[in-house]
Amino acid sequence: MASKVIMPKLSPTMEEGQIARWLKKEGDKVSMGEPLAEIDTDKATMEMQALSNGVLRKILINEGESAPLGQLIAVIGEPDEDISSVISEAPKPEAAAKPTAAAAAAAAPAQPASSQPAAPDANGHARQAPVPNESGRMIVSPLAARMAAEAGLDLRTLHGSGPGGRIIKRDIEAALTETKQVATFPRVVEPLPFQPAVVAAASPYRDEPASEIRRTIARRLVTSIGPVPHFFLTTEIEMDRAVEMRRGINALDPDLKISINDIIIKVVANALIQHPAVNASFQDKFIRHYEHADIGVAVAIEDGLITPVVRSADLKNLSQIAGEVRELAERARSRRLKPEEYTGATFSVSNLGMFGIDEFTAVINPPEGGILAIGAVTPKPVVRDNEIVIRQIMRVTMSCDHRVIDGATGAKFLQTVKKILENPLYLVV
Repeated sequence: MASKVIMPKLSPTMEEGQIARWLKKEGDKVSMGEPLAEIDTDKATMEMQALSNGVLRKILINEGESAPLGQLIAVIGEPDEDISSVISEAPKPEAAAKPTAAAAAAAAPAQPASSQPAAPDANGHARQAPVPNESGRMIVSPLAARMAAEAGLDLRTLHGSGPGGRIIKRDIEAALTETKQVATFPRVVEPLPFQPAVVAAASPYRDEPASEIRRTIARRLVTSIGPVPHFFLTTEIEMDRAVEMRRGINALDPDLKISINDIIIKVVANALIQHPAVNASFQDKFIRHYEHADIGVAVAIEDGLITPVVRSADLKNLSQIAGEVRELAERARSRRLKPEEYTGATFSVSNLGMFGIDEFTAVINPPEGGILAIGAVTPKPVVRDNEIVIRQIMRVTMSCDHRVIDGATGAKFLQTVKKILENPLYLVV
């Protein structure tokens, strides 16, 4: 009997999924528990497993397209089984999910080959423009479309090496290599005579459907910055002793690779335990207080931001925190985090200091009660004992949910963070 393959719920906050890659093609045998497809959720790329045995008879949602939870996306059945009644339950084309940027790029009408300019390769030879298929459409894999968009490559100048002229990952990589070679060995050309610029019309533009992660971020921000009453507290912290402690630890064991951010996470966790009113969240009719500090660490990824969680950071030492943060960040960027690894933080830390940002405010991730925004550590002149001296100064701003944290409560928490960072020996007391 034919069985339906529906879009599964692969994360707690998932509302729809995007087919990143089918691991089986129509006609392939499928066993229960075998990976069937890779699904892009709002936070990670996860495998969807087959729930029955048989043959993958029909794929209804193509790679790069999205579908809401519970929608029919494929059918598994016996080789000669009539599945027409099952397929009839699939949404009509006009009601189907809109394609993503990758699918939109793949479906973009191609210009006739004769009207497309040939792009030069690294040796100055013309590279053949892609030839559209019989339907007049270019065939592009979702990954290749995403890579091309990031690199600013015009897909119409590329020749696909995949089946049926499909533009795939290696075609994008080859084009990028050629671009680098041309930049390294520029050809000598005669300068063109100066001509004044003429503005004929408004700038052209392109619309790219938002990814699952970007749409989730947008939805969550609407439920945060509006409904959650934010207020902000900023202070300056002298980081000389913390910087020296980090240098000393890494000199003893370079494999530890302790960062300033690791030290901040540990200090914030200790301060949360000392100020339980901050390690809390608003739950409509009650306030929930947490016994341990589960710290969300903001990590920038391809499509937005994700906050993997260091569980019970108050119980872990610096080397444990450093190793865990590196491992979580690596898997976050490759979109391999499990749902329980990026949900359920009690407080978050967002550090933009490595990008040269001195100060910023961060948006609270509900239902957490607060988030600490970390700026760069920079040498600044300060007055100490009536003398001007140079100190390593870091500015931090705490965003507080006023339903949970009052001004004085947040200020006392920041005082503790400042005291420990300026005197990190408190960590061993």
